[in-house]
Amino acid sequence: MRIDTDVIIVGAGPTGLMLAAELRLAGVRAVVLERNPQLRTVPKANGFSGQIVQLLAYRGLSDRLAAISSPAGPTAAIPFGGMHVDFSPLADPPLRAMHLPQPKLEGLLDDWATELGAEVRRGHEVTGVEQDDDAVTVTANGPDGEYRLTARYLVACDGARSRVRALAGIDFPGTTYPEVNRLGQVSVPESVTAREDGGLEVAGHVVPTGFTRTDHGVFAMGGLSPARTVMIQTTEDTTGETDDNEPMALTELQESIHRVLGVELPLSDPIRLSRYQFQARQAERYRAGRVLVAGDAAHAFPATGVGINAGMLDAINLGWKLAAALQGWAPDTLLDSYHEERHFAGRRTMMHTQAQVALRRGDDPAAVALREFFQELLTDESALYRVGALIAGTDLRYPLANPNRHPLTGTVVPELPLKTEDGDATVGDLLHTARPVLLVLADRTDLREIAEPWADRVDIRVATTDDRPSDALLIRPDAHIAWAATVNEPLDTAAPALRDALTTWFGVRSATAVSD
Repeated sequence: MRIDTDVIIVGAGPTGLMLAAELRLAGVRAVVLERNPQLRTVPKANGFSGQIVQLLAYRGLSDRLAAISSPAGPTAAIPFGGMHVDFSPLADPPLRAMHLPQPKLEGLLDDWATELGAEVRRGHEVTGVEQDDDAVTVTANGPDGEYRLTARYLVACDGARSRVRALAGIDFPGTTYPEVNRLGQVSVPESVTAREDGGLEVAGHVVPTGFTRTDHGVFAMGGLSPARTVMIQTTEDTTGETDDNEPMALTELQESIHRVLGVELPLSDPIRLSRYQFQARQAERYRAGRVLVAGDAAHAFPATGVGINAGMLDAINLGWKLAAALQGWAPDTLLDSYHEERHFAGRRTMMHTQAQVALRRGDDPAAVALREFFQELLTDESALYRVGALIAGTDLRYPLANPNRHPLTGTVVPELPLKTEDGDATVGDLLHTARPVLLVLADRTDLREIAEPWADRVDIRVATTDDRPSDALLIRPDAHIAWAATVNEPLDTAAPALRDALTTWFGVRSATAVSD
């Protein structure tokens, strides 16, 4: 059988492009098939937030991102379940964000992935999928007609309505909520009075900022830059499903505003118009043989602001595991751990987004009391921090083997400042190439020697840092800590735990090392 490439990725959104780059960093061939003929121009999102901000810096993309956006920074406030959550009382807010419209993010990732050697084919729509024990083949329609492409693995990153997921027989159970949300980034003409409180006044009617509930739905408005540009959203119930991909006209948004508020609001110059329904769905399994799902094809959450973060973190978790399977050194359980870890992460995101549904939907006195009670809880800094970390995904801790109960095991490695023999560095500097790292932070030649047989797969680095949290950290390519030695941990407990972690995540020792 002819194998055309190692991995086929269907969908060139942030998840698919991030996965293509991760695979290329690991030396794996990747072809991305995207049905749209050109890069997206209308933003589905105006930015992204959460753990992915740190992970993109760990891949060395900070300068590229800074060149096209404002620097990433702590988020002062976010909408949550029909309320505003204010993080300003926190000295170190856990949720960091970057204002970068999705088309610019996709353009950056497209450039990066293709520079690394990935092939992105636009205007190529997948119509069929077949797989056996050795390979998977897709049938696709491209600009030159129908063709077939064969790879060792296929990853569906083609959205919540994923055709590939359906063809692979992966169920996508859950709920589609009845509300239709219409969103517009638009200009307000001079005939509308801008109030000092941020609201608008037209024909004697006041249109407030924030969330306004009426008997007919919810209206939300926030000011944007430049002046007289606003973001408006309406939410109304419907009796059926809507097509998120069907273009929305400005008049549709204005008609919805009139139904909800009873106000004729003049608007013009739309920058962004979109319509969507919230879903709460998660694929029952993230792998079916040689077909895997990631991003919106794996999960659809009933709240905004979390999809890009979750999807790109799927890609970073999956890329190195697929590469290990293709390169022949992956332990038998490694690729299955993608489902175990990212399904677990998806369930946590589903938890807080479904909680938001409960908070925002009701209008009776009990629902109002629930929102008031929740808002009062969030005046407590510890509760505020916990909610922010949950949304960001920075509280995520994979349930990994942890015999010494080290608090860092299973978490993303913190950005420690390091001193090395080559000068000052950070942990992030060690992860640009997406390779595993054993970072030794103490005078522990004994631990370095244990890892030497894995040196072809694991980079061994020695450094010091103030107030070291561990004598050594075994860091996976996705920046999660697979094992950590406690400070001054005896070799008789550290050695077997390190060997077990190395074998679990990076396979048996190389044949050369064994013969030595």
